[in-house]
Amino acid sequence: MNQQAIQSTDIPKDDQQILKDEPKEEPVFHYQLAGKSITVLGTAHVSKSSADKVQELLATGQYDCVAIELCSSRYKSMIDPDSLAKMDLFQVFKEGKASMVIASLALGAYQQKMADEFGIEPGAEMRMAIEQAEKMDADIHLIDREVGTTLKRVYNNVPWWKRVGIVGGLLGSVVTNEKVSEDEIERLKEGDILETTFAQFAEQEQALFAPLIDERDQYMAARLEQIVSRSENKSILAVVGAGHLKGIESYLAKDGQITSPEELHSHAQETIDRLDALPEKSRWPKIIPWLIVAILLAGFATGFSKSTDLGMQLIIYWVVINGSLSALGAAIAKGHPLTIIGAFIAAPLTSLNPTIGAGMVTAAIELYFRKPNVGDFSELRKDTTHISGWWQNKVARTLLVFFFSTIGSAIGTYVAGFKIFESLVN
Repeated sequence: MNQQAIQSTDIPKDDQQILKDEPKEEPVFHYQLAGKSITVLGTAHVSKSSADKVQELLATGQYDCVAIELCSSRYKSMIDPDSLAKMDLFQVFKEGKASMVIASLALGAYQQKMADEFGIEPGAEMRMAIEQAEKMDADIHLIDREVGTTLKRVYNNVPWWKRVGIVGGLLGSVVTNEKVSEDEIERLKEGDILETTFAQFAEQEQALFAPLIDERDQYMAARLEQIVSRSENKSILAVVGAGHLKGIESYLAKDGQITSPEELHSHAQETIDRLDALPEKSRWPKIIPWLIVAILLAGFATGFSKSTDLGMQLIIYWVVINGSLSALGAAIAKGHPLTIIGAFIAAPLTSLNPTIGAGMVTAAIELYFRKPNVGDFSELRKDTTHISGWWQNKVARTLLVFFFSTIGSAIGTYVAGFKIFESLVN
């Protein structure tokens, strides 16, 4: 029989395919698939006992490979702590990744905040797994989906007004002064509290739970199936966040009837391809900005056709409202005085050209006058764990300048638009 669960003498065989150890320490379950052994260890990403448990298991010499809940980008960041210093900020803005970087920093800051309270670095159990695997000359497999893909699928799965709430919640988790109890950290091992702020939203929102938690459970189970079907490894230790333990367990059990390595690999690859695919972008997000521009230009033309004074008044409304709100955003971010002036000038123009945003201009100005140094990059994760650090660190402040001036310009577009419409109909 190619697939069977490890049995216990005090549990009827018919009732067991997966046997979980008693959760006296870290939650763990064992599984056999296609003649190979998989041990999945659930960890708390900021628990010292989790790191100790990883070391203890690998010290037994029973495992010839380690699978860890990391994607390639997070793995590179972990083994190369200075990778943030190599980030090209302007390229981040140009490629539209600023919001993603802010979200990632907020998540990292929340985890770091918890870690600081208990004197252990975030992801210590992952580092331990990597270090021990290298000492053993064992294979290391990265089984999590790319974080960028996950965030994009989350983004596409919820309407825009909920995205605002998520960002607010993320930032709120960073600035709160509430202490995290050790009991809350330990409950991460039980799978009822997940390891990030996003997961707190996901427990109450299916649209978030699917791409953030459930899809990653499927993905990691499929990656483990790939390792079984294609690698020479016989005994696999998988180290994952405890919140994913039950999901991975259920998906491995669901696919357990597939006994052929070829079929198992094909099924796993199909699952991975499906979960790696980015949702097709709707045409409306691209069309709507141009429609707004067309409506505004038609409004200006109508105003001038009625009278030159009315046309000029509409333009003044547009410049003052849009420019002021974008400048206010730059000011809230404590941008350079010339950045604030630049926001006022740029916003009314960029809002009529959807190919470039006000944030691109303000971020470029801020970078020109306040270029971050190596220290700003190296201290970025530490600084973003407290509210004042977002404004003190030049990298984080530039991200805030981009974010707030963009939001200000967007609000200004609608406020000024309604004011123009009101002036035309009165």
